[in-house]
Amino acid sequence: MMHIRRSPEEIAANRQRYEEHQKKGLEFAPPKALPAPSSLPAPAIDAAATIHQETIPGGWYWSTALKRGEALRIDQGEGGSTVALVAWNAADTSERLNLVDTVKVQWTTALGKGRVIFSDMGRVMFSLIEDSSGAHDCLMGGSTAASNAAKYPGVKSRNTRDNLVLVAGKLGLTRRDIPAILNLFAPVRVDDDGGFHWRGKLSNSGDYAELRAEMDMIVGFSNCPHPLDPDPVYAPKPVIVTRFRAPAPAVEDLSRTATAEALRGFENNASMLA
Repeated sequence: MMHIRRSPEEIAANRQRYEEHQKKGLEFAPPKALPAPSSLPAPAIDAAATIHQETIPGGWYWSTALKRGEALRIDQGEGGSTVALVAWNAADTSERLNLVDTVKVQWTTALGKGRVIFSDMGRVMFSLIEDSSGAHDCLMGGSTAASNAAKYPGVKSRNTRDNLVLVAGKLGLTRRDIPAILNLFAPVRVDDDGGFHWRGKLSNSGDYAELRAEMDMIVGFSNCPHPLDPDPVYAPKPVIVTRFRAPAPAVEDLSRTATAEALRGFENNASMLA
């Protein structure tokens, strides 16, 4: 890959253009469009709406089908667990989670209540309808055998990359089909120099997130420590995933109306049903 050197003046001009486009995008949404994080503790889910509940032990993985209009609650339960998530369109697995577009078109890496998560075909896969954390990582990726060996020398441990390879294999997919992952409950922040830092104070014990499905999907999870988690001991705690029937979105549903990009994404979703 050829690396193109750019002058300070060209870099400054590119940054200015970016900031102008960002301002136009953000001006669409009123200042109070996105709410504060969801309150703790998590309210009980109506038993009649519950379809399935799964406890993913520390270090393990799981996958599930998810129908449009259903939702997943991912609950730390005992706290201190990062959950890696990937997803594919159930009807066509070549369409998958795309965090680059999710960040790019919403002008932020801060995913929380009221945001949406896009596919690589410009459609909305998930709406974040509840989220007590607001501290998720969509940039770093997950742990690997090499990163675990360096971080936990001499310890036998499972890692996110290998877990997701197993998820993909059981679905008839390959390594190449695994998209970039969304790390839930991973308080990673980027400094002005582009460095990644773990901000543990942004997380709470018992944090949870609820994602409503906007298309039929297959969703995979891995419950392994994040590469930047400073805990030197490999001891991931179990997480609870509940699949349930979500209430139908209101006409002015926040996730559907907060940004112009979300509106266009849902218009693309509508084309799937036409």
